Amino acid sequence: MGAIIVIASSAGGLKPLKRIVETLPSNLRASVFVVQHIGANPSVLPEILSQRGSLPATFGRHGEVIERGRIYVAPPDHHMRLGFGAILLDQGIKVHFTRPAADPLFVSAAEAYGKRVVGIVLSGGNSDGAEGMRAITARGGLGLVQDLAEAECPELPQAALRLDHPEATLTADRLMERVVAHGA
Repeated sequence: MGAIIVIASSAGGLKPLKRIVETLPSNLRASVFVVQHIGANPSVLPEILSQRGSLPATFGRHGEVIERGRIYVAPPDHHMRLGFGAILLDQGIKVHFTRPAADPLFVSAAEAYGKRVVGIVLSGGNSDGAEGMRAITARGGLGLVQDLAEAECPELPQAALRLDHPEATLTADRLMERVVAHGA
């Protein structure tokens, strides 16, 4: 299994998320996991992402074996966590007033995969993803945030920058260049 890429996205994050997915190579050796703050609302995000890029995107399923070259989206009203080799879903308490939330995904990815994790925080409100980013970088993983000037709602990336020191703030176009250069 290659790298584990975890992405947090909220208000204003769909546009850069689609841009990132468009730039993912079809031979990506990594697995990609996305949390979009959707709450219990219906979502067509996997369909949107599948249409934008060359990789298949689906909602993660509890117990599903992780495959590289795929995009897994946290389903509505479920936290998505990673165990070694499998996706774990739960409806535990809301984190930062939302479920799904990025911190449970980021922290579990850091605990299971250590330095193989790349965490990306995109546009959004509140501070979700900041604690998870700190867990990722503390275990040797790579932390990246969307450029604050590009982010429609810069609170999410600002919180990650305040709590941790991700390697770089980059535009959506440059984020995937950096991930690919990292070896994903």
